[in-house]
Amino acid sequence: MQPLVAEGTNLRLEYSPESFTSTELEFALEICEAVSDVWAPTPEKKIILNLPATVEYATPNVHADQIEWMCTHLTRRDATIVSLHTHNDRGTGVAATELALLAGADRVEGTLFGNGERTGNLDIVNVALNLYTHGIHPNLDFSDINHVREVYERCTKLEVYPRQPYVGELVFTAFSGSHQDAIKKSWAVQKPEQPWDVLYIPIDPADIGRSYKAIIRINSQSGKGGVAYILEHEFGFSLPKLMHKEIGKIVNDVADAKGTELTAADIHDVFRREYLERKTPLSLEQFKSSERNSTVKCEAKLTIDGVAQKLVAEGNGPIDAFVRALATTSLPKFEVLSYAEHSLGQGAEARAVSYIQIKTERGLTLFGAGVDTNIELASIKAIVSALNRTLAR
Repeated sequence: MQPLVAEGTNLRLEYSPESFTSTELEFALEICEAVSDVWAPTPEKKIILNLPATVEYATPNVHADQIEWMCTHLTRRDATIVSLHTHNDRGTGVAATELALLAGADRVEGTLFGNGERTGNLDIVNVALNLYTHGIHPNLDFSDINHVREVYERCTKLEVYPRQPYVGELVFTAFSGSHQDAIKKSWAVQKPEQPWDVLYIPIDPADIGRSYKAIIRINSQSGKGGVAYILEHEFGFSLPKLMHKEIGKIVNDVADAKGTELTAADIHDVFRREYLERKTPLSLEQFKSSERNSTVKCEAKLTIDGVAQKLVAEGNGPIDAFVRALATTSLPKFEVLSYAEHSLGQGAEARAVSYIQIKTERGLTLFGAGVDTNIELASIKAIVSALNRTLAR
């Protein structure tokens, strides 16, 4: 007669009192002890006692109390692996499991993304990564959680909810303006060698193979910080702080009018149309400057309301000279309040971007932006941008 178990096979037996949570604890213990007596486990060959919340009848703290009572009353505790098997009828399967682990349980049974009958079994991914955020490795590999999700959806024909913890499409996404601003600020001071500490994002998305690209997305409820973040991290435009509110309102108005979320490309298009591509009523055709004895002379050819004009003026720099030249026209008088610049890209093909804030005689304050391979021309274009935006009001 052939043996039922191949030589060298290591079997571990599991017993599950199926109605554990609706049974008097003393009776549940008596039954578990009777099984243990027959199987005679040892510390080297332990029994698994799987204590299920087959239906969630009570709050998570009560479930944890039941598990703790069993752990402290089992005769062969050192020869027993106390296992959890929670369902989600009250929507608290994860909380019940975590509290029961704190109460002394050793093992967890669950399913990917909470699949199961009724409201589902425990989401094993959720519990595992909750432990991970507290510095406890769950010994499950979710470093490429997108692949796990893809296989799950393909095999089960079920879709993962967009806000499912850790794996849902939107779980690392902030639409709220205040949240976006907090993320942007804390992200700026996050050091690669330091523990993860970015507000509103409890785990580094890269640890589970998620992308940073969707962390901030824009709709009509988004704030200035989110728009600035997209423009900087996606397109390289590091806007001055005072400019954030201005572009934020413009983008929010567009999102409100469309009634949908804006993509990064949409936001970039809004920025380009508003600041970089305005050609009316003022268009810069040519600009050159020369310096002599610390005085800069500028010569500019412009089209103002369709009429070509050539302007010449002197100042203490190209910007000052150009502002003085514009003062000789019928355009509104203004003063320059602030100026900022940075490179856009790297290497020989890098361009410069300038941001200039002006204030008109009527007290209107607006920014302009200009991009060019020549930093001087970028600043002149920024002034033209600001003026065109002023005249459009």
